Amino acid sequence: MEDFLLSNGVSMPKIGLGVYQVKKSQEDTIIWALQHGYRRIDTAALYHNEALVADAIKKSGLKREDVFITTKLWNSDHGREKTLAAFQKSLERLDTDYVDLYLIHWPSAHYAESWQTITELYHAGRIRAIGVANFEKEHLEKLAQNSDLIPMVDQVQTNPNMQQRELHRYLTDHHIQHEAWGPFGHGNQNLFRQKYLVGLAAKYSKTTAQIILRWNLQRNIAVIPKSVHPDRLQQNLDVFNFALTDQEMDGIASLDKNSRRFVDPNNKLFLWLSSLIH
Repeated sequence: MEDFLLSNGVSMPKIGLGVYQVKKSQEDTIIWALQHGYRRIDTAALYHNEALVADAIKKSGLKREDVFITTKLWNSDHGREKTLAAFQKSLERLDTDYVDLYLIHWPSAHYAESWQTITELYHAGRIRAIGVANFEKEHLEKLAQNSDLIPMVDQVQTNPNMQQRELHRYLTDHHIQHEAWGPFGHGNQNLFRQKYLVGLAAKYSKTTAQIILRWNLQRNIAVIPKSVHPDRLQQNLDVFNFALTDQEMDGIASLDKNSRRFVDPNNKLFLWLSSLIH
């Protein structure tokens, strides 16, 4: 496993395991992943499986400090007191006294107040790195205007049909690590059948998914693909032994449709309704 170095000097594995919708009956998947090279798990309070992650780490035989754990603050927990309480509950469910990376899940109301609270937890040594998810440039600039710290990570939907080029340039210029969720198109099976990607997969004797992951890594983007199948989990790690050419990277760049397959972070109705969900 290779690492990205975050702006505060913390090393974060380039590839992690996303566990959105992973249930207790699939715990063996997380254990298998940890025993076969994964060292980063991405969960969230909303996923309701933080305790499952903690249990899987124990059963894997790895030490807590050998696993980079990301979890997230949900929209209904914004504001100072709610943020403090939610963070403590996440620690208890994860059975740990610190988190490697703590993200604000969406830029819903009072996210700036929550960010200030999270920076205090960071300065207190309870979080190794802090960041956000689904934040656009305007949200990041608001944080910069009201805080002594800018996010170390921004986790956003990124795939060949939604490449986030303008945001990627902004993140790079401000030393914020770009991290891709939904790297395979958030369930868009058409990406796996896309002619150009299929051709690259044949050339390199790889899967289309591996080509997509390699494309992300060569853009200096961290990835958290999700799978509950051991063969695919292994394939997702097997992307460090080849490289796409500049021409091939340009070819994939031409596939960009700016097609968002999930809600827009500026959708005020979604942000309000989601803040009512616990």
